[in-house]
Amino acid sequence: MPDGGCRMDFRVLGPVEAHRGGLHIPLSGSKVHTVLAALLLAKGRVVSDSRLNFLLWGWEPPATSGAQIYTYMSRLRKLLGDEVRIERRPPGYLLHAPDSAVDLLEFERLDRLGRAALAQRRHQEAGALLAEALGHWRGTALANVTEHLADAELPQLEEARMHTLENRIEADLALGRHEQLTAELTGLVAQHPLREKLRAQLMTALYRSGRQSDALQSYYEGRGLLADQLGIDPGEALGATYAAVLKGTRGPGPGGDTPPAREEPADPVAPSTLPPSAGQLAGRDAEIRTLRTQLAESVAGQGPRHLLITGMAGVGKTALAVHVAHAAAGDFPDGRLLAELSEANGRPRSPGDVLAGLLRDLGEPLEESDPPAPGGGGLGGRRQSEDLVRLLRARTAGRQLLVVLDGAAEGKQLGPLLAGLQGVVVLITGRTRLTQVIGARTTALAPLGAAASLDLLAGVTGRARLAAEPDATRELLGHCGGLPLALRIAGSRLLARPFWPVARLAQRMAAPENRLRELSYGGMDVGAALLASLYALPSPARAVLVRLAGLGTEPFPAHRAAGVLGMTEATAEQWLEQLVDGALLDLCGVDLMGRPFYRFHELVVLFAADLPAAPRTGTRSPAAR
Repeated sequence: MPDGGCRMDFRVLGPVEAHRGGLHIPLSGSKVHTVLAALLLAKGRVVSDSRLNFLLWGWEPPATSGAQIYTYMSRLRKLLGDEVRIERRPPGYLLHAPDSAVDLLEFERLDRLGRAALAQRRHQEAGALLAEALGHWRGTALANVTEHLADAELPQLEEARMHTLENRIEADLALGRHEQLTAELTGLVAQHPLREKLRAQLMTALYRSGRQSDALQSYYEGRGLLADQLGIDPGEALGATYAAVLKGTRGPGPGGDTPPAREEPADPVAPSTLPPSAGQLAGRDAEIRTLRTQLAESVAGQGPRHLLITGMAGVGKTALAVHVAHAAAGDFPDGRLLAELSEANGRPRSPGDVLAGLLRDLGEPLEESDPPAPGGGGLGGRRQSEDLVRLLRARTAGRQLLVVLDGAAEGKQLGPLLAGLQGVVVLITGRTRLTQVIGARTTALAPLGAAASLDLLAGVTGRARLAAEPDATRELLGHCGGLPLALRIAGSRLLARPFWPVARLAQRMAAPENRLRELSYGGMDVGAALLASLYALPSPARAVLVRLAGLGTEPFPAHRAAGVLGMTEATAEQWLEQLVDGALLDLCGVDLMGRPFYRFHELVVLFAADLPAAPRTGTRSPAAR
């Protein structure tokens, strides 16, 4: 039996490997490496049998797939020892390795710290942190897994690496290291000719090295490639760099001052931790106008300072919040922050952790390594939640600041956060109604209509490709049900496979039992998003969902649900309202007597059909629980 004191070390940023106490654990075969990688990439979430089937064998798993997966799990348990637990957790498997190290998690931690330092213009520190993050990569990630897992996960991992690399180069440019960067950037642009940020950075380095003509030539080459291969013009960032080089304002140029070789004190800048905007949001013009107006009124003191965006999983709440926050930058000169309120597995983060993160974003020197305090204090016994609330209130007092609280899972989570953000405009996204946020204005997002769905899909794949197959495109749009997440996944799959006809993907999604599997790609997963909504419900409400999903997508009244559930209409209506509040059921109208009608989204119906059957036992009403 292995020594329990030896730390386990897992690696996926290169060939998938496991080490105990510095010694390599031999794992044989791509299937075993694939199973281990799938469990590690799930980051504490259950990996379903259906997903393991796909990652191991694609769309044609053998009849003995369940037995083979069981064998692989047994083999991993023996090889990894007692430090690691692999549990059978229907509908799949879950890996517990609390004392282990995973290179992907360490990469992500250093990347977060580096981005925060970069936002605060601590360039020396940012460059060191981001370089350390990149040091965890040992070549192509997931190099020894099946092609099915690599196709599903590698694109998002590579994209994360490229963002980190671009941010590290940005920090180095700010430190005046343009001459050292020129050769590296030239090679990177040759490898990734359509990445506009890299090309803009190369132009900046060339110009600062006294090579203005080479900088302009790089722009012309990039513009031609974008037009020929994607049919688009250079974006705002690349265009702004071109204009600055023409005007001689792209940093200190030839004959100008030399950039400082070391970090110099800088004037305070407004922090911004928003992710990039997704650009134009199809079908959301009315919501954008409404939210922009509400934000302006909040700043002027003419409306509540808390705004909510609600809707079912995958409907685009975060994308809308980020888009509006970017568009309203002029109203918030003191900064725009985003705090994620849920972990990747859907569990709510502790308010103390979120408070501490916001304070760090505002420049408060809190220690990252301090352990959480008992009861959710967030930073050990030295700083309880009450202290963090007072500190955040002091740091934000009198500031024109916008804070986006993304993915609120429960109303009680928001109490200490809103207490610390008194006087600040807060934009909250969440699937539930969050009635605890008193006086807030709510924008409820519905799935997109046919025209907006087509616009979104065309924005990903290109309109000409869809126009060539109008019937298949209509069929594909129907399978996505107007859900922006589903449309982005379908578009990304087509974009990654330019030789596929649209009809091929539409045909693969036609079978209801295959649709959710097809709607999982590149880290985006409709089923996983719906699973987080399911886990937010109490167990009896989950059973109600499974039993009612058999009603399909047609509208139904409460009395029909009561017949299916075997309970009174009043009790059934209480359970229906819980599903509505959990964004797994829609209110779609009322009859002549004012009684509500309900309807399931088609993807929720398919999702519920894959869940274990609910026992037909009596269920108490929510009010009685």
